[in-house]
Amino acid sequence: MGTQATSINLNRLHFPVSTLGFGQRVALWVQGCSLQCSGCISHDTWEPNRGQVPFSQLTATIEPWIEQSDGLTVSGGEPFEQPEALARLLSWWRQCHRGDILVFSGMSWERLCRHHSDVLAQIDVVVSDPFLASAGHDLPLRGSDNQRLHRLTPLAEERYAVISDQRVLDLCWDGNRVWMAGIPHPADFAALHERLRNQGLDFRSSEQGSLPVSLEVMP
Repeated sequence: MGTQATSINLNRLHFPVSTLGFGQRVALWVQGCSLQCSGCISHDTWEPNRGQVPFSQLTATIEPWIEQSDGLTVSGGEPFEQPEALARLLSWWRQCHRGDILVFSGMSWERLCRHHSDVLAQIDVVVSDPFLASAGHDLPLRGSDNQRLHRLTPLAEERYAVISDQRVLDLCWDGNRVWMAGIPHPADFAALHERLRNQGLDFRSSEQGSLPVSLEVMP
């Protein structure tokens, strides 16, 4: 794995998030993704080498949430493009929390197993494979139906044996910024855009670029 990472490139961190795994979760989105799937709604997470946060700062932010949380969700961006940082984060979480870890990746499951088996050993649930808009959008916890959900531990089998297929979003506040976390159905997302425009709200969402926004949706 090499030298232990001292920081992570981070786009966003929030608690609680209830739409990206079991219960009330700590969720973070890493910064940087070279996969850049067509139709991705998180263009603001693509650019690499931004948002560098020391681990001491990251863990100090998360620690007050630990006792209230049911698990950790890591999305992005592409978490496995920072494998040393991801491994350190997951190892730290395992030392202080028994809740499950869920990681979203746009890499194929075969690639993850080939190159990152040591990191996978620390994870309970992985959603793998690139977003493909033409594949449909009906399976829970997946942006497109070609993506695969892997239950890797007994805790994952217990908590994710049945997954609600209801498409809901968390409404989140960070200071004076309002945004949403979850996996919207594309048709619902388009309808939300139109409804807000009809109410005279001026906004730009993340798939439209990384300009200042008043509404964002994070998968």
